Amino acid sequence: MSLITSFLPKISRSGLGLIGAVLIAASAIAAPPPKVLKKVPPEFPAAAVKKGVTSGTVKAQLAIAADGKVTEVTILETSSPKLFDRAVIEALMEWRFEGSGEKRTHEMTLVFNE
Repeated sequence: MSLITSFLPKISRSGLGLIGAVLIAASAIAAPPPKVLKKVPPEFPAAAVKKGVTSGTVKAQLAIAADGKVTEVTILETSSPKLFDRAVIEALMEWRFEGSGEKRTHEMTLVFNE
């Protein structure tokens, strides 16, 4: 009986480890990107032209309401701090996505070329 008793906790632990691995793998599967209904391209900033900057990239995160409206834009990364941020935020706040019935977030990278 001690053999069975000592074996059961090992099964439980390995079973929990497998369940944990499956949950982590399932959460790593990305949801399909939301369908864009309206795109507004950002304008190339005049300040960038004045500084001689001809290109740049900005990675942003959008908070999207259940009805598909963008409610918030957060700048995650930028090649030229503060130079393109305002143009990205203003443009992305005008974007509209297909409503999903629930709030969600979406990340995207915008590339600027003069």
